[in-house]
Amino acid sequence: MNKKKLLNATFLLLLIIGTAWIIGQKNTPYQYNKGIIFGTVYNIKYQYDQDLKTEIENELMKVDNALSMFNKKSVITAINHNIDVEPDETFLEVYNKGMEIARNTGGLYDITVAPLCNIWGFGFEKSIDVTKEDIDSVLQFIGYDKFSLVKNKVIKSDERSMLDCSSIAKGFGCDMVARMFKSKGIINYMVEIGGEVVASGYNDKKEIWRIGINKPIEDSLCTTNEIQTIIKVENSGVATSGNYRNFYIKDGKKYSHTINPLTGYPVNHSLLSATVIADDCMTADAYATAFMVMGTEAAKLYADTCKEVKAAYFISDDGNNGYKIDYTKDMELFFDKK
Repeated sequence: MNKKKLLNATFLLLLIIGTAWIIGQKNTPYQYNKGIIFGTVYNIKYQYDQDLKTEIENELMKVDNALSMFNKKSVITAINHNIDVEPDETFLEVYNKGMEIARNTGGLYDITVAPLCNIWGFGFEKSIDVTKEDIDSVLQFIGYDKFSLVKNKVIKSDERSMLDCSSIAKGFGCDMVARMFKSKGIINYMVEIGGEVVASGYNDKKEIWRIGINKPIEDSLCTTNEIQTIIKVENSGVATSGNYRNFYIKDGKKYSHTINPLTGYPVNHSLLSATVIADDCMTADAYATAFMVMGTEAAKLYADTCKEVKAAYFISDDGNNGYKIDYTKDMELFFDKK
Protein backbone atom coordinates (compact mmCIF):
# COMPACT_ATOMS: atom_id res chain seq x y z
CA MET A 1 0.00 0.00 0.00
CA ASN A 2 1.51 3.34 -1.01
CA LYS A 3 1.60 6.37 1.23
CA LYS A 4 -1.42 8.09 -0.33
CA LYS A 5 -3.63 4.99 0.00
CA LEU A 6 -2.47 4.57 3.61
CA LEU A 7 -3.43 8.15 4.45
CA ASN A 8 -6.83 7.73 2.77
CA ALA A 9 -7.47 4.51 4.67
CA THR A 10 -6.46 6.13 7.97
CA PHE A 11 -8.73 9.12 7.32
CA LEU A 12 -11.65 6.81 6.49
CA LEU A 13 -11.09 4.80 9.65
CA LEU A 14 -10.99 7.94 11.80
CA LEU A 15 -14.14 9.20 10.09
CA ILE A 16 -15.95 5.94 10.85
CA ILE A 17 -14.80 5.97 14.48
CA GLY A 18 -15.79 9.63 14.87
CA THR A 19 -19.22 9.06 13.36
CA ALA A 20 -19.81 6.05 15.58
CA TRP A 21 -18.78 8.07 18.64
CA ILE A 22 -21.18 10.90 17.76
CA ILE A 23 -24.05 8.47 17.22
CA GLY A 24 -23.18 6.77 20.50
CA GLN A 25 -23.18 10.11 22.33
CA LYS A 26 -26.63 10.97 20.98
CA ASN A 27 -28.00 7.68 22.26
CA THR A 28 -26.31 7.84 25.66
CA PRO A 29 -28.78 8.75 28.43
CA TYR A 30 -28.33 11.42 31.09
CA GLN A 31 -28.04 10.28 34.68
CA TYR A 32 -29.22 12.29 37.69
CA ASN A 33 -27.97 11.93 41.26
CA LYS A 34 -28.98 13.83 44.38
CA GLY A 35 -27.80 13.58 47.97
CA ILE A 36 -26.42 15.28 51.08
CA ILE A 37 -22.79 16.30 51.58
CA PHE A 38 -21.00 19.01 53.59
CA GLY A 39 -24.31 19.75 55.35
CA THR A 40 -25.99 20.73 52.09
CA VAL A 41 -27.63 19.18 49.01
CA TYR A 42 -25.88 18.17 45.81
CA ASN A 43 -27.52 17.79 42.38
CA ILE A 44 -25.50 16.22 39.57
CA LYS A 45 -26.50 15.49 35.98
CA TYR A 46 -24.26 13.82 33.41
CA GLN A 47 -24.39 11.91 30.13
CA TYR A 48 -23.15 8.36 30.67
CA ASP A 49 -24.40 4.83 30.23
CA GLN A 50 -24.01 3.98 33.94
CA ASP A 51 -25.11 5.44 37.26
CA LEU A 52 -21.99 6.77 39.01
CA LYS A 53 -23.46 7.76 42.38
CA THR A 54 -21.06 5.53 44.33
CA GLU A 55 -18.03 6.99 42.52
CA ILE A 56 -19.39 10.52 42.99
CA GLU A 57 -19.81 10.09 46.73
CA ASN A 58 -16.36 8.52 47.00
CA GLU A 59 -14.89 11.73 45.53
CA LEU A 60 -16.95 13.91 47.85
CA MET A 61 -15.90 11.88 50.90
CA LYS A 62 -12.26 12.51 50.01
CA VAL A 63 -13.02 16.22 50.41
CA ASP A 64 -14.95 15.65 53.64
CA ASN A 65 -12.14 13.53 55.12
CA ALA A 66 -9.63 16.24 54.31
CA LEU A 67 -11.51 19.48 54.98
CA SER A 68 -14.59 19.04 57.17
CA MET A 69 -14.36 20.70 60.57
CA PHE A 70 -17.34 18.55 61.63
CA ASN A 71 -15.55 15.32 60.76
CA LYS A 72 -13.60 14.33 63.90
CA LYS A 73 -11.18 12.24 61.84
CA SER A 74 -10.49 14.77 59.08
CA VAL A 75 -7.07 16.20 58.34
CA ILE A 76 -8.20 19.74 59.14
CA THR A 77 -9.63 18.67 62.50
CA ALA A 78 -6.29 17.12 63.45
CA ILE A 79 -4.42 20.28 62.47
CA ASN A 80 -6.83 22.49 64.39
CA HIS A 81 -6.37 20.32 67.49
CA ASN A 82 -2.58 20.32 67.12
CA ILE A 83 -2.49 16.58 66.42
CA ASP A 84 0.43 15.41 64.27
CA VAL A 85 -0.93 14.40 60.87
CA GLU A 86 0.38 13.84 57.34
CA PRO A 87 -1.94 15.82 55.02
CA ASP A 88 -3.15 14.03 51.90
CA GLU A 89 -3.08 15.43 48.35
CA THR A 90 -6.69 16.60 48.60
CA PHE A 91 -6.00 18.74 51.66
CA LEU A 92 -2.73 20.12 50.29
CA GLU A 93 -4.27 21.22 46.99
CA VAL A 94 -6.99 23.22 48.74
CA TYR A 95 -4.64 24.56 51.42
CA ASN A 96 -2.18 25.81 48.77
CA LYS A 97 -4.93 27.45 46.71
CA GLY A 98 -6.41 29.08 49.81
CA MET A 99 -3.05 30.49 50.83
CA GLU A 100 -2.36 31.68 47.28
CA ILE A 101 -5.62 33.64 47.12
CA ALA A 102 -5.00 35.00 50.63
CA ARG A 103 -1.68 36.41 49.41
CA ASN A 104 -3.29 37.72 46.21
CA THR A 105 -5.96 39.61 48.15
CA GLY A 106 -3.69 40.90 50.88
CA GLY A 107 -5.44 38.78 53.49
CA LEU A 108 -9.00 39.88 52.72
CA TYR A 109 -9.59 36.24 51.91
CA ASP A 110 -8.13 34.08 54.67
CA ILE A 111 -8.76 30.44 55.59
CA THR A 112 -7.53 31.13 59.15
CA VAL A 113 -10.59 33.19 60.08
CA ALA A 114 -12.32 30.40 62.08
CA PRO A 115 -11.64 31.80 65.60
CA LEU A 116 -13.27 35.11 64.60
CA CYS A 117 -16.29 33.26 63.20
CA ASN A 118 -16.56 31.45 66.53
CA ILE A 119 -16.66 34.53 68.74
CA TRP A 120 -19.20 36.20 66.43
CA GLY A 121 -21.44 33.11 66.63
CA PHE A 122 -20.95 31.71 63.11
CA GLY A 123 -18.79 28.74 64.07
CA PHE A 124 -19.05 26.13 66.80
CA GLU A 125 -20.02 28.61 69.51
CA LYS A 126 -22.92 30.95 70.21
CA SER A 127 -22.41 34.67 69.91
CA ILE A 128 -21.09 36.52 72.93
CA ASP A 129 -21.08 40.22 73.72
CA VAL A 130 -18.02 40.85 71.60
CA THR A 131 -15.74 43.64 72.74
CA LYS A 132 -12.80 45.35 71.08
CA GLU A 133 -10.55 43.56 73.56
CA ASP A 134 -11.98 40.21 72.41
CA ILE A 135 -11.27 41.09 68.77
CA ASP A 136 -7.75 42.34 69.47
CA SER A 137 -6.98 39.17 71.42
CA VAL A 138 -8.13 36.84 68.64
CA LEU A 139 -6.46 38.85 65.88
CA GLN A 140 -3.11 37.95 67.42
CA PHE A 141 -3.39 34.44 65.97
CA ILE A 142 -5.40 35.17 62.80
CA GLY A 143 -3.63 35.39 59.46
CA TYR A 144 -2.33 33.20 56.67
CA ASP A 145 1.20 34.19 57.68
CA LYS A 146 0.74 32.20 60.90
CA PHE A 147 0.97 28.99 58.86
CA SER A 148 3.70 27.42 56.76
CA LEU A 149 4.21 24.18 54.87
CA VAL A 150 7.38 22.27 55.69
CA LYS A 151 7.97 18.95 53.89
CA ASN A 152 4.21 18.76 53.21
CA LYS A 153 3.35 19.22 56.89
CA VAL A 154 1.39 22.23 58.12
CA ILE A 155 3.23 24.20 60.79
CA LYS A 156 1.59 26.84 63.04
CA SER A 157 3.43 29.70 64.67
CA ASP A 158 0.65 29.81 67.30
CA GLU A 159 -1.17 26.68 68.43
CA ARG A 160 -4.40 28.68 68.89
CA SER A 161 -4.61 29.31 65.13
CA MET A 162 -7.14 27.31 63.13
CA LEU A 163 -7.98 26.58 59.51
CA ASP A 164 -11.47 26.82 58.01
CA CYS A 165 -11.87 25.84 54.36
CA SER A 166 -15.68 26.08 54.26
CA SER A 167 -15.37 29.01 51.83
CA ILE A 168 -13.63 26.81 49.27
CA ALA A 169 -14.55 23.17 50.01
CA LYS A 170 -17.89 23.04 48.16
CA GLY A 171 -16.30 24.48 45.05
CA PHE A 172 -13.47 21.98 45.27
CA GLY A 173 -15.99 19.17 45.73
CA CYS A 174 -17.54 20.18 42.40
CA ASP A 175 -14.10 20.13 40.79
CA MET A 176 -13.31 16.66 42.17
CA VAL A 177 -16.47 15.18 40.66
CA ALA A 178 -15.76 16.96 37.36
CA ARG A 179 -12.26 15.45 37.25
CA MET A 180 -13.68 11.99 37.82
CA PHE A 181 -16.12 12.55 34.95
CA LYS A 182 -13.31 13.68 32.64
CA SER A 183 -11.28 10.59 33.52
CA LYS A 184 -14.17 8.51 32.18
CA GLY A 185 -14.47 10.56 29.00
CA ILE A 186 -17.67 12.31 30.13
CA ILE A 187 -17.94 15.76 28.54
CA ASN A 188 -21.57 16.74 29.20
CA TYR A 189 -22.28 17.32 32.89
CA MET A 190 -23.42 19.78 35.55
CA VAL A 191 -22.28 19.40 39.18
CA GLU A 192 -24.00 21.56 41.82
CA ILE A 193 -23.21 21.47 45.54
CA GLY A 194 -25.01 23.97 47.77
CA GLY A 195 -25.25 26.51 44.95
CA GLU A 196 -21.69 26.14 43.64
CA VAL A 197 -21.54 24.77 40.09
CA VAL A 198 -19.25 23.24 37.50
CA ALA A 199 -20.71 22.86 34.01
CA SER A 200 -19.31 21.30 30.86
CA GLY A 201 -20.70 20.64 27.40
CA TYR A 202 -24.45 20.49 26.96
CA ASN A 203 -27.57 19.46 28.85
CA ASP A 204 -30.08 16.82 27.73
CA LYS A 205 -31.76 19.43 25.49
CA LYS A 206 -28.47 19.94 23.61
CA GLU A 207 -28.14 23.43 25.05
CA ILE A 208 -25.39 25.08 27.08
CA TRP A 209 -26.18 24.75 30.78
CA ARG A 210 -28.30 27.61 32.17
CA ILE A 211 -27.57 28.62 35.77
CA GLY A 212 -29.73 30.97 37.84
CA ILE A 213 -28.37 33.67 40.14
CA ASN A 214 -30.75 34.12 43.07
CA LYS A 215 -32.15 37.40 44.29
CA PRO A 216 -30.56 38.21 47.66
CA ILE A 217 -33.77 37.94 49.64
CA GLU A 218 -33.28 37.71 53.42
CA ASP A 219 -34.24 34.12 54.11
CA SER A 220 -32.38 32.27 56.86
CA LEU A 221 -34.43 29.09 56.22
CA CYS A 222 -33.46 29.00 52.50
CA THR A 223 -37.08 28.61 51.37
CA THR A 224 -37.03 31.41 48.78
CA ASN A 225 -35.18 31.02 45.49
CA GLU A 226 -36.32 33.83 43.22
CA ILE A 227 -34.02 34.27 40.22
CA GLN A 228 -32.36 37.61 39.55
CA THR A 229 -30.77 36.60 36.24
CA ILE A 230 -29.75 33.53 34.26
CA ILE A 231 -26.32 32.87 32.82
CA LYS A 232 -25.10 30.27 30.33
CA VAL A 233 -22.03 28.38 31.46
CA GLU A 234 -19.71 25.98 29.64
CA ASN A 235 -16.41 24.52 30.87
CA SER A 236 -16.36 26.79 33.92
CA GLY A 237 -17.01 26.92 37.64
CA VAL A 238 -19.55 29.31 39.17
CA ALA A 239 -19.83 30.26 42.85
CA THR A 240 -21.95 32.75 44.78
CA SER A 241 -21.33 34.17 48.23
CA GLY A 242 -23.87 36.32 50.05
CA ASN A 243 -24.89 37.90 53.33
CA TYR A 244 -28.63 37.56 52.93
CA ARG A 245 -29.12 34.14 54.53
CA ASN A 246 -26.47 33.56 57.18
CA PHE A 247 -26.86 36.44 59.63
CA TYR A 248 -28.47 37.40 62.92
CA ILE A 249 -29.89 40.56 64.43
CA LYS A 250 -28.90 41.62 67.94
CA ASP A 251 -30.02 44.80 69.67
CA GLY A 252 -31.43 46.01 66.36
CA LYS A 253 -28.14 45.54 64.48
CA LYS A 254 -27.56 43.01 61.71
CA TYR A 255 -24.41 40.86 61.89
CA SER A 256 -23.42 39.03 58.71
CA HIS A 257 -21.36 35.85 58.61
CA THR A 258 -18.75 37.47 56.35
CA ILE A 259 -15.90 38.52 58.62
CA ASN A 260 -13.13 40.86 57.54
CA PRO A 261 -9.96 38.99 58.65
CA LEU A 262 -8.00 42.24 58.87
CA THR A 263 -10.37 44.14 61.17
CA GLY A 264 -11.98 41.19 62.94
CA TYR A 265 -15.51 42.56 62.42
CA PRO A 266 -18.42 41.44 60.21
CA VAL A 267 -18.54 43.48 57.02
CA ASN A 268 -20.94 46.40 56.95
CA HIS A 269 -21.46 47.55 53.38
CA SER A 270 -24.17 47.40 50.71
CA LEU A 271 -22.94 44.35 48.77
CA LEU A 272 -25.44 41.50 49.24
CA SER A 273 -24.07 38.83 46.91
CA ALA A 274 -21.12 38.19 44.61
CA THR A 275 -21.11 35.59 41.83
CA VAL A 276 -17.81 34.60 40.23
CA ILE A 277 -17.08 32.60 37.07
CA ALA A 278 -13.64 30.98 36.79
CA ASP A 279 -11.94 28.03 35.13
CA ASP A 280 -12.59 25.92 38.23
CA CYS A 281 -15.12 26.16 41.04
CA MET A 282 -12.59 26.17 43.87
CA THR A 283 -11.15 29.45 42.55
CA ALA A 284 -14.61 30.92 41.95
CA ASP A 285 -15.69 29.93 45.47
CA ALA A 286 -12.74 31.60 47.19
CA TYR A 287 -12.92 34.81 45.18
CA ALA A 288 -16.68 35.12 45.74
CA THR A 289 -15.95 35.18 49.48
CA ALA A 290 -13.08 37.64 49.03
CA PHE A 291 -15.33 39.98 47.05
CA MET A 292 -17.96 39.94 49.79
CA VAL A 293 -15.28 41.24 52.15
CA MET A 294 -14.07 43.90 49.69
CA GLY A 295 -17.44 45.46 48.84
CA THR A 296 -18.76 46.25 45.37
CA GLU A 297 -16.41 48.91 44.05
CA ALA A 298 -13.16 47.30 45.20
CA ALA A 299 -14.36 43.84 44.16
CA LYS A 300 -15.36 44.96 40.67
CA LEU A 301 -12.02 46.69 40.16
CA TYR A 302 -10.14 43.64 41.40
CA ALA A 303 -12.19 41.19 39.30
CA ASP A 304 -11.69 43.21 36.11
CA THR A 305 -7.92 42.88 36.44
CA CYS A 306 -7.64 39.35 37.92
CA LYS A 307 -6.57 36.73 35.38
CA GLU A 308 -8.17 33.92 37.41
CA VAL A 309 -11.63 35.53 37.26
CA LYS A 310 -13.50 35.21 33.97
CA ALA A 311 -16.38 37.43 35.10
CA ALA A 312 -18.21 38.57 38.23
CA TYR A 313 -21.74 39.76 39.03
CA PHE A 314 -22.65 41.85 42.07
CA ILE A 315 -26.02 42.61 43.69
CA SER A 316 -26.09 45.45 46.23
CA ASP A 317 -28.68 47.17 48.39
CA ASP A 318 -29.62 50.41 46.60
CA GLY A 319 -30.69 52.05 49.88
CA ASN A 320 -34.29 52.30 48.69
CA ASN A 321 -35.62 48.77 49.28
CA GLY A 322 -34.28 47.65 45.91
CA TYR A 323 -31.20 46.24 44.24
CA LYS A 324 -28.29 47.73 42.36
CA ILE A 325 -26.59 45.49 39.79
CA ASP A 326 -22.92 45.72 38.82
CA TYR A 327 -20.79 43.35 36.80
CA THR A 328 -17.39 43.09 35.17
CA LYS A 329 -16.72 43.91 31.54
CA ASP A 330 -16.82 40.25 30.39
CA MET A 331 -19.99 39.24 32.24
CA GLU A 332 -22.22 40.02 29.24
CA LEU A 333 -20.64 37.06 27.43
CA PHE A 334 -22.43 34.76 29.87
CA PHE A 335 -25.90 36.32 30.02
CA ASP A 336 -28.71 34.16 28.66
CA LYS A 337 -30.16 36.15 25.77
CA LYS A 338 -33.47 34.24 25.69
